Amino acid sequence: MRVEQASPAGAQDWKVVHPNAAGIDVGAAEHYVAVPAGRDAQPVRRFGACTEDLMALAQWLKQCGVDTVALESTGVYWIPLYELLEARGFQVILANARSVKNVPWRKSDVLDCQWLAQLAAYGLVSSAFRPAGEVCALRELVRQRQMLIGMQAQHIQHMQKALALMNLKLTEAVSDITGKTGLAIIRAIVAGERDAQKLARLRDRRVKASEADVRRALQGHYRAEHLFALKQALHLYDAYAERVQECDQELERVLTTLARSDDEPPPQDPKKANSHLKNAPGFDLRKALFRCFGVDLTRINGIQVTTAMSVLAEIGFDLSQFKSAKHFCAWLGLAPGTKIFGGKRLSGRRPKVANRAAQALRLAAQALRTSQSALGAYFRRLCARMDKPKAITATAHKLARIIYAMLTKGQAFVDQGEALFEERYRQRVLHNLKRRAQQLGMSLVPAQPPQIAHA
Repeated sequence: MRVEQASPAGAQDWKVVHPNAAGIDVGAAEHYVAVPAGRDAQPVRRFGACTEDLMALAQWLKQCGVDTVALESTGVYWIPLYELLEARGFQVILANARSVKNVPWRKSDVLDCQWLAQLAAYGLVSSAFRPAGEVCALRELVRQRQMLIGMQAQHIQHMQKALALMNLKLTEAVSDITGKTGLAIIRAIVAGERDAQKLARLRDRRVKASEADVRRALQGHYRAEHLFALKQALHLYDAYAERVQECDQELERVLTTLARSDDEPPPQDPKKANSHLKNAPGFDLRKALFRCFGVDLTRINGIQVTTAMSVLAEIGFDLSQFKSAKHFCAWLGLAPGTKIFGGKRLSGRRPKVANRAAQALRLAAQALRTSQSALGAYFRRLCARMDKPKAITATAHKLARIIYAMLTKGQAFVDQGEALFEERYRQRVLHNLKRRAQQLGMSLVPAQPPQIAHA
């Protein structure tokens, strides 16, 4: 085939960093591969996406003396190729497709793979972050578990809809229909019970609503089509609950194999120890994560054990690929943007990044609304001076910096307390006021406490 050569302007003056670099344009059914000129009579070849074709692709790269491969992160099609090349000893650079766009109006599979090869040769492609293989296995399990819980939640909504269509106000009597009382009543209805008095007797003593209130809420019309929908939603809810339990067992096994020590985690905050997390695994997840990663993120205010699991599964053990906490926060999409023109900062708007770890940190930041801690005071202070979404992102940014320090330096988090944070804030404000008054030729005089007159 005829190969169009794409050369960046001034490329002859650039320094070649990877002389044995190849580029691959990844697709669902076929991959286009370009090797340096002179390595083969046909420097651009097309390979299929089956395993046999991928093995032939890796063998051809070896024959051409290639040791560095750049490929785009196209959907999930790059994952089998990435894992195979990495296992064969290649240095694989996973590039963001938005960062390696070719020259406009010059778009083809052949040109794309050549462009990737040239960018990789000159060191102009930065590799995307991907944790180690064993952490990737943990990450897939955590994502699978989150997907199952999300699907289970959909069937909870289906049960609520069926109850509402039968005018059964169970959601008004109990706070959670999947709790002990709610599930007991729903299972009895599906089994054929229609007497509201008997259903109300299934109420747990911890429910705030009285038995009479529950009885009144369960007086409705039991239509056959709505009962059928309720029955199916309940069975699907139970089916997903079983799948989540199986996922928890596999998650516990993987965490056991990843454990790097037998140390016990530090004592947990009594408030978190007594709190019940509905979707938490059935085993001691906090201890398992500490033995794997060597840090206890639950010591940070606002971060529960399930949040710590989501964050650690996404970022893994080693953060050495990030040069500093700023790079780490930029990868999460939590750092402010830098749009500067003519020496002026035009915008600090953050780029849109779909990152699961950042999403978990935003939820943790939102939970600090009522926290009597330094982080809680920091979040409330931000909410007072900016809109709440920005305050949540800024607080998540602070949490990310704390996590980076804990993982890279092995530091333990110690809450300094709300009072100390407020006092430091007061001192900063007072210092700025004194400096401003001095610039205006004035001085601040502390106000005297009011005198109380005695009769």
